[in-house]
Amino acid sequence: MRLNYKIIFHFLGLLLLFNGGFMLLATLISLIYNDGVTFRLFLSGILALLSGATTMFVTRSHKKEMNKREGYIVVALGWVIMSLSGALPYVITESIPSFTDAFFETMSGYTTTGATILNDIEVVPEGVLFWRSLTHWIGGMGIIVLAIAILPLLGIGGMQMFAAEAPGPGGDKLHPRITDTAKRLWLIYVGYTLAETLLLKVAGMSFFDAINHSLATLSTGGFSTKNASVAYWNNEPIIQYIIIFFMFLAGTNFVLSYFAFKGKVQKIIHDEELKLYFKFITIFTIIAAVIIYFKADLSISTIDHPMVWGRAESAFRHALFQVLTVVTTTGFITADYTLWTPFLVVFFFGLMFLGGSAGSTSGGVKVVRHLVLIKNGFLEFKRALHPNAVLPVRYNTKAVTGDIVFNILAFFILYMLSFIVGALVFSMFGINFESSIGLSASSLGNVGPALGSFGPVNNYAALPELGKWWASFLMLIGRLELFTVLILFTPFFWRNR
Repeated sequence: MRLNYKIIFHFLGLLLLFNGGFMLLATLISLIYNDGVTFRLFLSGILALLSGATTMFVTRSHKKEMNKREGYIVVALGWVIMSLSGALPYVITESIPSFTDAFFETMSGYTTTGATILNDIEVVPEGVLFWRSLTHWIGGMGIIVLAIAILPLLGIGGMQMFAAEAPGPGGDKLHPRITDTAKRLWLIYVGYTLAETLLLKVAGMSFFDAINHSLATLSTGGFSTKNASVAYWNNEPIIQYIIIFFMFLAGTNFVLSYFAFKGKVQKIIHDEELKLYFKFITIFTIIAAVIIYFKADLSISTIDHPMVWGRAESAFRHALFQVLTVVTTTGFITADYTLWTPFLVVFFFGLMFLGGSAGSTSGGVKVVRHLVLIKNGFLEFKRALHPNAVLPVRYNTKAVTGDIVFNILAFFILYMLSFIVGALVFSMFGINFESSIGLSASSLGNVGPALGSFGPVNNYAALPELGKWWASFLMLIGRLELFTVLILFTPFFWRNR
């Protein structure tokens, strides 16, 4: 069957229109703050809109049906097209003159990675900073719609458990139509963003800082308007606790939020992934807090509390914040955790492979995959003793089919292979071992902060040009569940059958 190229380009044109519209929104912010780049941002938006409108006009006579192959291409190329066009505001305003750097920053935004090449964020015009945060927010919501509505149709990475007809865990219908599913999730996403903005404003942030950090939190992105990231507000714990709360929410399945608003509390209480996600956060926070309290020198990374209770609160807050920011792959920082003993460096490195819940904006492997792998691992012991017994893996009391288990196993193996290859390529650019494995894990997991030369208080400006393109590729495949992009490199995908 031949590919229907017209419908592919029609969708890409629609994405360009979408991108251009948000650029005009950033133009409005630029106008309000009179930052000197209003016309250039406006020009960027017009170019994206014209490109999108022209593409859609030329392909207006396309056939309406889209098969799986075309779906893969639209999903993968969609992120690339959004990043290519999204780099325009940086280049045209000369905030990031290099196209490589601008593309890296944009891909980092849309994939909600949060890695940046900007050395001085605070001198960047407000309109451009707002656009930078918007790329996070657009990408975050796009991922939710993909995870809930699109990827299950393509059979990606074990996400069939969240099929479009039954996207919620346990086969509960959210809504039978994809468009209506997306609308409901958009409303929740927008609602959370507005709520966090209001709370941060009341807590003491300026409105501009509040809206930007809300856009970055709900998308689990991590772009900040301050060079010190959230550490800028270390003297205002309430601001950090607000961000902690919304990071936790952003790392949960958004379908559960929908159930919460519908009053279906039992569905939330009995959700296995949410319970494991909560247990992980609790256990990891306790471990980190105890070590920070007794071993770490908080005075070199945060405010120095002279009283015992102050030190205890600080240790707990920084532990909880850093555990959440790494597990949910948000990437904000309140301190340089690489200075908190070698154990915690390895500890946080390991957390980069965890990820939040399926159906959330977080990156990483995802908790549900770990859950299925753990359950299947324990069942293998039983199968060894009882080879004739039928012992299916169960998730939320329902049996998980063998196909899904194999898909998750394949995903995990492919993820680890991608991490190893990623680190090897970084090492070819002359980057040391610690930095290479940190860059690979962080880029693939869409975490942001890495290790070594690219740790929490550093940025990616020193990364070689080819290294930035390689990191961008890892961000893309990690964000789109590996199979979606990598399948395009297989010869059988392009055979006309």
